Amino acid sequence: MKILVAVDKTKESQVALSYACHLMEHFIAIVDALYVKPDVVETVTGGGGYIPFTMRSKVEREIEKETEKTVEEIIEACAICVGKRIPCNPFVASGDPAEEILHFADRDYYDMIIFGSQGRSLLRGLLVETVPAKILQRAQQSVLVLRKFRPIEKILVAYRGSQCDPGALEFIAPLFTKKKPEITVLHVQEMGQAESQEFVEACLRTGEETLRRYGHAPLKKSVKGEFVEEILKAVAIERHDLLVLAGYEPELPKNLKVMSDEVLELVRLTTRPVLVYREDNY
Repeated sequence: MKILVAVDKTKESQVALSYACHLMEHFIAIVDALYVKPDVVETVTGGGGYIPFTMRSKVEREIEKETEKTVEEIIEACAICVGKRIPCNPFVASGDPAEEILHFADRDYYDMIIFGSQGRSLLRGLLVETVPAKILQRAQQSVLVLRKFRPIEKILVAYRGSQCDPGALEFIAPLFTKKKPEITVLHVQEMGQAESQEFVEACLRTGEETLRRYGHAPLKKSVKGEFVEEILKAVAIERHDLLVLAGYEPELPKNLKVMSDEVLELVRLTTRPVLVYREDNY
């Protein structure tokens, strides 16, 4: 599995890189870190106008200084991966962070993008459609959003409505084959949806069979109510360490890659790490 960790100058992004190394310690993987440095002209002019050469040179030196510092921090965090015999390499690009991260992930066929963020900064970022929102909405890969580093001992995988695709379970199951955390598969029966109890039970059985093939012994639960409300309630009461969601709009084909509004809302509101699963087309 190829993992791309989006790194900036914040402490949270370095934590995300360390987290990726721990997550992959029992898995055959490559973990790469990408830092997108600011474009010199864009930084000085905001996208237009003439800038004196002396001013441009000064800004360029500052950008390079920050880049060197960030790369050093990446190499230090990568030491955790190297110690676990996981290849870990720093990469640097220049331009719009979201565009470069998405391009890099697609070009080199990564399976998952990871980025770290504080709860409040992520909330603002998603509301104003900055880097986190663009990545979540447009990524062709699964995206793991991290807050604070915490061991993963309890995982909640949430389904709803007519969704009964085991893809998310098949994605996470091998990652945790060695650690064996408690995995709960929760199906939310939303009000107004024409789904029978038989369908819900069949969906949960499919999820259980998928996880048992990898040696897990999952818990199965179903609840009636509003999707976001029930998921937040379950996470708060059961104190799950990771929330796994399918990222597709349920009424549209998966190949359209349209992010569900409810998924974005859950990422904004929960304080737990969230893995937004998306089946890639590679």
